[in-house]
Amino acid sequence: MLHVYNSLTRQKDLFKPHNKNKVSMYVCGPTVYDFIHMGNARSFTAFDTIVRYLKFSGYEVNYVRNITDIDDKIIKRALVNNESFSVVTERFTQAFRDDMKALGLLSPTHEPRATEFVSEIVALIEQLIAAKKAYIAENGDVYYEVRQFESYGCLSHRNIDELESGARVEVSEVKRDPLDFVLWKMAKPDEPSWDSPWGKGRPGWHIECSAMSMKLLGESFDLHGGGRDLIFPHHENEIAQSEGVTQQPFVKYWLHAGYLQMDQEKMSKSLGNFFTLRDVLKNHSAEVLRFFFLSSHYRSPLSYSEEALVRSRQSLERLYNACRDFPHDNIKPSLENDFAKRFIVAMDDDFNTPIACSVLFDLAHYIQKTRETNSEEALQSVALLRHLAGVLGFLQQDVEQFLQGQVVSDEAERIEALIAARDAARANKDWALADRIRNQLIEENIVLEDGEGGTRWKRGG
Repeated sequence: MLHVYNSLTRQKDLFKPHNKNKVSMYVCGPTVYDFIHMGNARSFTAFDTIVRYLKFSGYEVNYVRNITDIDDKIIKRALVNNESFSVVTERFTQAFRDDMKALGLLSPTHEPRATEFVSEIVALIEQLIAAKKAYIAENGDVYYEVRQFESYGCLSHRNIDELESGARVEVSEVKRDPLDFVLWKMAKPDEPSWDSPWGKGRPGWHIECSAMSMKLLGESFDLHGGGRDLIFPHHENEIAQSEGVTQQPFVKYWLHAGYLQMDQEKMSKSLGNFFTLRDVLKNHSAEVLRFFFLSSHYRSPLSYSEEALVRSRQSLERLYNACRDFPHDNIKPSLENDFAKRFIVAMDDDFNTPIACSVLFDLAHYIQKTRETNSEEALQSVALLRHLAGVLGFLQQDVEQFLQGQVVSDEAERIEALIAARDAARANKDWALADRIRNQLIEENIVLEDGEGGTRWKRGG
């Protein structure tokens, strides 16, 4: 039975979706003014893994991941670049999609853009004003009045009187309370704007997610995910503005991914301590990054370093080596065995990927132990390993292709030619030449493996 840690209840709750066989899930996507960094990639990978496991468990998943394509940061970037906001958002929306594909993430069922839901946003704000949960300020902006929502603070588990306006809470003289947040901003000269009953303007950040999620998933849905930094005020505000209209629970389970850290600090653009995903992918394969992310529980902080990525590749090599020399047949493995049951128990415990990975390594060890004594058993075990690893997004490449690393065809041909020259030298008993070639390849971090079938090679760890 799947249990998930619910930020709302601060405990692991038994997972029971509204519909027995279907899961409705919303994850806050990027604000498209720049390339995503590794911290963003960690969060998106966590929820991609959750979607994969829910599907493995037999659920049909309606997965919504939004695009924030109107925001102060976008407008600022457009001004700096001297281009329209739509040009900026189109460029970075496509860059985000390219990055997600390069990382091997599944496509969401829906990928709504905030600017496509302005009419729904306006309608929601009108309902909040009618319910006396929102007000029109002197400058024409529309604000949510948090003290009109009795449960405010339920997600962050803080009393409203103890909450202070922090770095992400906009302070303004026109607000009735420092915690009130904007639903609609009146347009400034030369800013993008849309018509509304309050004049030309644009939506606030928080109201966008409420409008999109409720339109695509209903007024109450199963899972809402995002980074830990979104708990307050973003997700807190989503609850207030959504339930302020519907008078029913907005989301059943709130899941939040932990921070990726650099030198004990959260990786973020505001701190300047980040690496973009696409830059890291130039030197490391997507599966290596995925293994690095999933080697820690999704709720836990994770420290980024080059050394950690090297260790992740070495760990993945152990799994790939277990599959070496076995055909990649479409064998449907049995899940009625100890390895599969342990894997499922781990993932049912709030998606505990570190424990699930340890099961994969136990299975890989079993394969290496049985490959010479019981080839049929080893073949079945390889099929199981590929199946379970696939739930986590691993073992998606050809074995030799992964082990040889990211090499262009010309480089691979050169390495193969050197190996062929070494084989010829060995055949002619020219051991000095054979050793020189081997040492040259070792200097290039190429490991040779001599066997009955010839010499194979792979990248060193």
